[in-house]
Amino acid sequence: MFRPAVDKDVEAIASIYNEIFDAEEKGLLTTGWIRGIYPTRKTAQEAIDAREMIVEDIQGTIVASGRINTNQMPEYAMVSWKYDAGDMEVLVLHTLTVSRKAEGRGYGTEFIRYYEKMAAERGAPAVRIDTNAKNRNARRLYAYLGYREAGVVQTVFNGIPNVSLVLLEKKILPFDQNR
Repeated sequence: MFRPAVDKDVEAIASIYNEIFDAEEKGLLTTGWIRGIYPTRKTAQEAIDAREMIVEDIQGTIVASGRINTNQMPEYAMVSWKYDAGDMEVLVLHTLTVSRKAEGRGYGTEFIRYYEKMAAERGAPAVRIDTNAKNRNARRLYAYLGYREAGVVQTVFNGIPNVSLVLLEKKILPFDQNR
């Protein structure tokens, strides 16, 4: 079940961030995130406060989370997008996470499908996502789900220096065609 996150969810979301940091520090995956810089508990709380954090809740357990809004970071203006969309039309997914305890069960794919359905229902012509070039797992998932890499920008991103930020997009069909 997908739902807007509430204050009591912040600990579960932060716990997922820590699972990811632990795995990265053990060399089990590479996201390019840095513990204590991004994402943090504050990252989750700010998204909840803005009513932009969505969680995937399976029988009372948060297995995935992500922030969905229309906020395109300044780096988004540095690439040529194939699919035109006004700033308030495009829907952007930030900080998608899946619990390491729930990996391999399709929750990341389900989350993206939910995000795309939300965009279609709002009439968004396109959706956009960013990820660190180092995050091969995310890039593979996005490619599998039909996302196009619009470009790579060198930047300091969310406080993390020397990031090669991959910007991705996907055209969204009207809602009745997505069923």
